[in-house]
Amino acid sequence: MTKTILVIGTYDTKDEELHYICERIAAQGGKVLSMDVSVLGDPSTPTDVSKHQVAQAAGSSIQAAIDSGDENTAMQIMARGASVLTAQLYGAGKIDAMLALGGTMGTDLALDCAQALPLGVPKYVVSTVSFSPLIPADRLSPDIQMILWAGGLYGLNSICKSSLSQAAGAVLGAANAVEPPVSDRPVIGMMSLGSSCLRYMKYLRDPLQERGFEVAVFHATGMGGMAFEALARQGYFAAVMDFALPELSNLMVGSVVNAGADRLTNAGTQGIPQIVSPGCADLIDFAGWQDIPEAYSDRPFHAHNRLIKSSGLSPDERRALVRDIATRLKGAKGPVHVLMPTQGVEEWDKEGAPAYDPEGLAAMVDEMGKAIKAPAELTMIDCHINDEAFADAALAILDAWIADGTVKLDA
Repeated sequence: MTKTILVIGTYDTKDEELHYICERIAAQGGKVLSMDVSVLGDPSTPTDVSKHQVAQAAGSSIQAAIDSGDENTAMQIMARGASVLTAQLYGAGKIDAMLALGGTMGTDLALDCAQALPLGVPKYVVSTVSFSPLIPADRLSPDIQMILWAGGLYGLNSICKSSLSQAAGAVLGAANAVEPPVSDRPVIGMMSLGSSCLRYMKYLRDPLQERGFEVAVFHATGMGGMAFEALARQGYFAAVMDFALPELSNLMVGSVVNAGADRLTNAGTQGIPQIVSPGCADLIDFAGWQDIPEAYSDRPFHAHNRLIKSSGLSPDERRALVRDIATRLKGAKGPVHVLMPTQGVEEWDKEGAPAYDPEGLAAMVDEMGKAIKAPAELTMIDCHINDEAFADAALAILDAWIADGTVKLDA
């Protein structure tokens, strides 16, 4: 089947570049559906979706965007409309992937359009600020692809053609090759970190598969949590084992290694049964190239590798985090069972290890007993999170839910 790529951009100022992308897609056997998100000018030839349709989809008009007198306000109108139409076009089966082109304005808009599409739909952005620190983590779709628009801010040349042609080939190739996440078995969504830090997945994966589940383990380093939450929003999981919450501790203290403000909320909103534990929620993660801020210089410290390093949360910060966890779980429409391993929540908090802090752990345990309220259930378990006993306790909860029909074994 011939794939159709939605190509988004300001066709008044980047007409030549966008038409080049469209030609490259067509030359490789793909189809194009073009969307103009410009405000002031017009494309050389009409696009499939006009700027007027985009503004109307935002509940506004091009004239209102112009009358705002502010470029940012105008482009936010177009971003709202473009993201609405992107979702509608995909839902109607009219597109198989998207590609957007832009500088900072176009990229801002493109990020909204990418987030309007489900995980598994190819999303490519050709940008002058590709993967720049200007882009906050929570604006990035979990499976977004970006390439630098090198040397092409004003007109075509051999350098920018290299970027544009790569993007055209990449998005069409992805649309042809992608296998969207559709499982013939119920899926358990699990959050974790590398096995040197958290090991419960080693004890859980095979038993879960033997019970008839597919197991998807997500890396709790920001983008992994975003992917997990995106699938939870879609109701993709039969149940979740959300046992790694450092993205929440990072969010609380302002670290960039977070998964956005909706972490630990989407499974509950969808009524998906949740087993939750605060794995690695005693740590704050920093980019490896950053200096540890002075406020955390006297904390337990662990350098994981050249990309990431961690400091520990204070006892009071751990109590605040536990209260935040409880608040996020409070609105869940499905069952919630919290497991609190009283001997530790990650490998480096054991006695003699870099993050050992018995006072901090005691505070976390104490606050968990105070903060988790019915209908959520809480089980204090006298073990470490990396002990097999922890995995056995999680399986026992899941088995009870299977037995009473809370968790279904049919996809």
